[in-house]
Amino acid sequence: MERKAIHIIKTVLFTSVLLGTAACKSDSDEVAEEVVFPTEVLKESYTIDRLKLLNIDPKIEGKLTWSIDNSVISDQSQLDFVSATVQTYPLTLKVEVKGAVKIYKSTIIVNKEAAPYSKYITNVFEFRPAVGQFTNEVPEYTAGSTEADMLQRAKESLVGGNSTMITLGGFGGYVSFGFDHTIPNLDGKDFKILGNAFWGNNATAARTGSCEPGIIMVGYDKNKNGKPDEDEWYEIAGSEYFKNTTTKNYSITYFKPNDNKPPVPGSEFWQTDVEYIKWQDNFGNSGFKTKNTFHSQSYYPLWLQNASYSLTGTRLKDNFYDQSGTGNYWVGTSYEYGYADNAPNNDEASNIDISWAVDKNGKYVKLPGIDFIKVYTGVNQEAGWLGEVSTEVAGAYDLHLN
Repeated sequence: MERKAIHIIKTVLFTSVLLGTAACKSDSDEVAEEVVFPTEVLKESYTIDRLKLLNIDPKIEGKLTWSIDNSVISDQSQLDFVSATVQTYPLTLKVEVKGAVKIYKSTIIVNKEAAPYSKYITNVFEFRPAVGQFTNEVPEYTAGSTEADMLQRAKESLVGGNSTMITLGGFGGYVSFGFDHTIPNLDGKDFKILGNAFWGNNATAARTGSCEPGIIMVGYDKNKNGKPDEDEWYEIAGSEYFKNTTTKNYSITYFKPNDNKPPVPGSEFWQTDVEYIKWQDNFGNSGFKTKNTFHSQSYYPLWLQNASYSLTGTRLKDNFYDQSGTGNYWVGTSYEYGYADNAPNNDEASNIDISWAVDKNGKYVKLPGIDFIKVYTGVNQEAGWLGEVSTEVAGAYDLHLN
């Protein structure tokens, strides 16, 4: 009996010691989880033409760091790469997961394009002007013209090196266009948009004259279908972007005028109808766009069948003022940088840097380059007898190509 009891006691004690040891070990020692990396996530090499966007998706989770010649070029899950030069680049991908690190190697081979690129616009995707005194004139609307017809006329105006001008009308009127290559985001300015802005000739009129600033949006063809459809637009944050005088997400609705309504002349000789086209915005403001004596055609896009249409974007503060004080001499001031039709075409102030692009939350983004540009009128103002402030676009080109 005693021997049996002693055996039971020893067994219980031994078991307790084992359990206690196991408990202590589980509480104090963490067993590191083994990380198993896939053998291959990159191809041996990637081939792309110069000034074309290359997208590499390694389909691997973790902290990714992309490098070329020991210089980090991206920390994104996918690499978007574009090169302006013919060259072979040694590519390194570093993947870190739970403290474990794996290095993958590849090369990017950049070839010369088969046919020379054009530095100018090669396609126009959208054209939707706001109401304005030059709408239906520049480009010209003819009876029966459809939206597709007007888009084609905008394309005929803007494509190539001998481009002519189109008007975007008042606030929100826009055009979007593209190129046959990716404009790379290099050091310095990257592209220029042509307009009809000009400055005065004397010192007191510096950077004033006729400037009708348009907001610039940019995008790149990530899905590679040649269209700015599912690709994200980024706004070029010009000099006014972060100021409290700039209104984000401003929306205006224009209502089709009633051709049978008798005009309401104003007190000035040029005011043919001061209650011509009704408008209202998303801040509770409303009013009428004036019809002047200098342009008798409809100011509402005649190819649109809608009774009204709305346009949305970033609104800049009014930039025209009556210098004469009598309503006779209106001048438009130029903003410092970052807008279309804001500075003369032959001045570097009309050049644009892709590095100024921000996302919808106002954060700067590092784009590899751009394939698409969208421009819309950024001011909602009527400058007396001059009429509405309307951005004009007369072409665009890549500053990196000769």
